[in-house]
Amino acid sequence: MESTYDADFYAWANTQAALLRSGRIDQADIEHIAEEIESMGKSELRELENRLARLFTHLLKWQFQPNRRSRSWTLTIKEQRRRLHRHLEQNPSLKAKLEQAVLDAYGDAILEAARETGLAEETFPPACPFTIEQILNDAGPGNEP
Repeated sequence: MESTYDADFYAWANTQAALLRSGRIDQADIEHIAEEIESMGKSELRELENRLARLFTHLLKWQFQPNRRSRSWTLTIKEQRRRLHRHLEQNPSLKAKLEQAVLDAYGDAILEAARETGLAEETFPPACPFTIEQILNDAGPGNEP
């Protein structure tokens, strides 16, 4: 199993799926299967953090560059909120990780907002100024007419 896992992941994955479906669990590569399942869970958390960071970047730009607000920014904010809602609906256990994900994503957003706006990192609040309710609320910051 080890050599197939390392040499041809696609073949390994299909073999493991067939073994599990046929009930031949004793022949399955349980250790690597468990590793891959854990990796999938981490991927869902990364997706949450990426969505939050993209949303925060645009919310910071919206807040700190009001003269540059555009329909594109508004639509990006709305899109990211929709995607966040959907991601959390599909992975409800991630709600327990939301507070930490906000902290991690906000730090990334400061760097991205500074890069995109040309403003100094220190321009932006060091702690996330948005509540969970504002982050997820379609009528929250960034959706003003």
